[in-house]
Amino acid sequence: MQNEFNPLIIRGKSLIPIVQGGMGVGISASKLSSAVARQNGIGTIASVDLRHLHEDLLTESQINPTEEKYAKLNHIALDREIQTAKAAADGKGMIAVNVMKAVKDHQALVRQACESGADAIVMGAGLPLDLPEMTEGYPDVALLPILSESRGIGIVLKRWMKKGVLPDAIVIEHPAHAAGHLGSATVEGVNDSKFEFKRVIEETFELFKKLDLEKEKIPLILAGGMANFEKVTTALKDWGASAVQIGTAFAVTEESDAHINFKKTLAGAESEQIVEFMSVAGLPARGVRTKFLDSYIKREAKLQANAKADPRRCTQGINCLSVCGLRDGLEKVGQFCIDIQLAAALRGEVDKGLFFRGKDPLPFGKAIRSVQETIQYLLYGHHPERA
Repeated sequence: MQNEFNPLIIRGKSLIPIVQGGMGVGISASKLSSAVARQNGIGTIASVDLRHLHEDLLTESQINPTEEKYAKLNHIALDREIQTAKAAADGKGMIAVNVMKAVKDHQALVRQACESGADAIVMGAGLPLDLPEMTEGYPDVALLPILSESRGIGIVLKRWMKKGVLPDAIVIEHPAHAAGHLGSATVEGVNDSKFEFKRVIEETFELFKKLDLEKEKIPLILAGGMANFEKVTTALKDWGASAVQIGTAFAVTEESDAHINFKKTLAGAESEQIVEFMSVAGLPARGVRTKFLDSYIKREAKLQANAKADPRRCTQGINCLSVCGLRDGLEKVGQFCIDIQLAAALRGEVDKGLFFRGKDPLPFGKAIRSVQETIQYLLYGHHPERA
């Protein structure tokens, strides 16, 4: 069956217009990313703390832990995941690696991803102004910055152009719909009209004109609330986007690297259970209001009032983030160890974990289906339960 959407062209490679979003800790690794790539899409490995997927590395990290040791083990884990994903993709699609700018080790993770053979680097959670320098020496690696509004896109484009570099595509993420860390300064600001997809696309096309970039045909990829055939059609047919990025809908697929309890928690969440809160990284975030998150939100004001800068308060004893509300005593942001809570979610510990989730309904409700079925729905509108 052929769809009517134009292909996504990255570095001359013709792909389906579907990008799987990076989801950490360990939710999107080699199994999920390769499954998407085999469908000729872009599968994405989230680089953060992948040691949790490797028992030998996890065991080793608990013996005399240091920041340097954690970094080394996570680089080994990232290399393993990229190599496994590339082999399983059978030469189809692309394997990208998502690296958060907010992670202290982001430059080294980018270099490791390039050395390990990643096809692309996707970077958000901060303006990726120096991503071209991080990937120097790897001209075949595609660069995809994640931004939320045209002003940020303009800043990145102008900085990169001075270096003679252009993005291979730009991911535009809407904070009012996406999961995980959101591209807004405050929780209240996630619904600002400046983030509306149609507006951002129109402003970005105008920016391309001003910068004389129209002939470059830089693809725009919309992320956040796009796991819906009708929305995909609107984005690609009416608004001029080149592709969509999907996160949560892939997190609950059969091939997702997460525990079955993780998938059931995300798929079973009602709209009133999905909430925004301030993450420890200083950015708003969106997740499922589980026992942990509900308890934390109730205690948040008190914890913030007692915040103090003390590295010993960091439960893992490492500097996983460049900025951490818990470690650095930042009273206006989150006061918990995000690594521990995300790792608990990966293991399926519903009462203890932090479960990031997008705001919008999933294609198959509470059902867990395959990557192939999900993509068939996104591209063709084919819904097994309605067939």
